[in-house]
Amino acid sequence: MRPDPHLKWMVLGMVLAQLLACWLVRGLAWRWLLFWAYAFGGCVNHSLTLAIHDISHNTAFGTGHPAHNRWFAVFANLPLGVPYASSFKKYHVDHHRYLGGDGLDVDVPTRLEGWLFCTPARKLLWLALQPFFYSLRPLCVNPKAMTRMEVFNALAQLAANATIFTLWGLKPMVYLLASSLLGLGLHPISGHFVAEHYMFLKGHETYSYYGPLNWITFNVGYHVEHHDFPSIPSCNLPLVRKIAPEYYDHLPQHHSWVKVLWDFVSKDSLGPYARVKRVCKLAEDGL
Repeated sequence: MRPDPHLKWMVLGMVLAQLLACWLVRGLAWRWLLFWAYAFGGCVNHSLTLAIHDISHNTAFGTGHPAHNRWFAVFANLPLGVPYASSFKKYHVDHHRYLGGDGLDVDVPTRLEGWLFCTPARKLLWLALQPFFYSLRPLCVNPKAMTRMEVFNALAQLAANATIFTLWGLKPMVYLLASSLLGLGLHPISGHFVAEHYMFLKGHETYSYYGPLNWITFNVGYHVEHHDFPSIPSCNLPLVRKIAPEYYDHLPQHHSWVKVLWDFVSKDSLGPYARVKRVCKLAEDGL
């Protein structure tokens, strides 16, 4: 449980890579801009959301510097095009403290989502629209007062967007926004959204994935390990499994996020309803 010394540099590299991409796409045809937004920008922006996830656990600068972590998460947010990092931090704490908590864990789909997206075609549409559901669900399920950090996040994002638009025009902004929408929608990396907590097997609500996509997703596939030890940085999660294989190797695990998406769409037993939902008692302040 210590800071990841490489995280800040990897984030810096990805932010600079997206800035370079913004400069390169200025003269691209729209079809090629959207292709690269899916094939390259989608991977980078999705990876940045997972870097923000890691930073939300104070792994960039350590628990002794929470403000540094929050400001750095806002910096990592800049290529996403929309303010995200500070709101994610606010709700992600509840996801760990009240996993599956009714009205508390906004990772759990609403009843309306479960009722509406129940056929293969509708589930495919639901997967494609994941960025919208993840953004709007907290406002419906567990609305919270806006914080000063969220205001700063929004202002910093607006300033970055305005600067890019002023310098390079419309296409770079479309590229960044498309990278976020496509990369967090129907994309191979987005299989982790479904793989983590949907009940593929009765009695198991959290699953790990140990495949190669962990290399570009900050080991988010090591999800059982992460929920056991949220303060351990993603770079050390494989070490947790190596140290204690008797606690992890026998558990059900996913071997392909693409297959996860295929099974989710094609199997009647899977859908937005396939989540554990429980009534949780609120923890007292200070616990």
